[in-house]
Amino acid sequence: MFTNEELKKYAETLWWGLSTARTNPYEPGDYVLLRFDTDALPLAEVMFDLLIEKGLNPVPRQNMTTKMDLSFYGKGSKEQRTDIPAGDKEFIGNLNGLISLIAPASLTHLQNVDPKKIGEAAVARKFMRDIMEKREQTGDFGWTLCVYPTKALAESAGLSMKDFKEQVVKACFLDADNPPAKWAEIFDEAEKVKAWLNGLPIEHVHIKSENTDLIVVPGEERRWLGVSGHNIPSFEIFLSPDWRGTEGIYYADQPSFRSGNYVEGVRLTFENGIAVKTEAKVGDEFVAKQLTLDEGANRLGEFSLTDRRFSEISAFMANTLFDENFGGDQGNCHVAVGASYADTYAGDQSTLDAEKKKTLGFNDSALHWDLVNTEQKTVTATLKGGEEVVIYTDGEFQYE
Repeated sequence: MFTNEELKKYAETLWWGLSTARTNPYEPGDYVLLRFDTDALPLAEVMFDLLIEKGLNPVPRQNMTTKMDLSFYGKGSKEQRTDIPAGDKEFIGNLNGLISLIAPASLTHLQNVDPKKIGEAAVARKFMRDIMEKREQTGDFGWTLCVYPTKALAESAGLSMKDFKEQVVKACFLDADNPPAKWAEIFDEAEKVKAWLNGLPIEHVHIKSENTDLIVVPGEERRWLGVSGHNIPSFEIFLSPDWRGTEGIYYADQPSFRSGNYVEGVRLTFENGIAVKTEAKVGDEFVAKQLTLDEGANRLGEFSLTDRRFSEISAFMANTLFDENFGGDQGNCHVAVGASYADTYAGDQSTLDAEKKKTLGFNDSALHWDLVNTEQKTVTATLKGGEEVVIYTDGEFQYE
């Protein structure tokens, strides 16, 4: 799939992402969990070698295969699905980094499994994400992830393997002489956008497209983030809003694959911050069950915009990592129902405990599901003095 040179460039790009995503520099002896799907083994081996060269201690772990997934979620008892092996909590609590290589062999193999079973396993493991988030807040942990092309991904996206790979190469700048240097350029440009947005005293934003009419309230003590190294590729500028201020209709015109299920045409109606109505052209029942996973599953955890001038992704890729960074003709906005990102808190990260999160309207959930809208749209910010400013239109931020 990739040449040796491309694999090396991909690994170096992921190292840039991992290093950028952590506020404290990595040191020899740090532990980095290297999670990978079976088909991503070639990249995992090159990544492992690079981590060894950096003096780190990589811990490789292969994800469950499609058959293992079906066995675990289809045949496993609730006790088996929610069991946490001895030592996992301690292991996660001492991790310094996580690299995930996503290469699914199937995207719909769990479509006949009760979504509630998948949700039970996610809820039982939520504490691990909480631990990693806390360590990230103190600068002791960083993470990044990427996609490795597979036949299942290409077929689901309606692309040939060649075309799918070309999208990955372009999006990650693997055709550049020095991909990390190119990412550094994007990072610098994104800093300008974030500085501009963070300088605006925004009361709320109004997202208007053909099928979306939504109010999102950034909330107090928030900051816009993006191009932070967490995702490769990543072109989005995002924040975690005060979920309580969400009002109106959001429509995801782009399909989504999640937990072995396919959904299309998701429409969410929000009142007083809660999605009181869920609809979908395909997968309606699955969507409804996902949004009842826990108390926070039907609230907003993220709002994001991608500038088409940053992203070279021009095709549906059947993977959220790429689809939430879609550039195309009109860029995209996406929202995530479920968990918020604590690092969008503008204050001292070490002081952001559960009580302060609740007070500020940061959402908490075992779910985090990105839903993408690629329609032509205008995003207007109403400032605290009442002035209205168009911050995004025709796929571009209006910061120049």
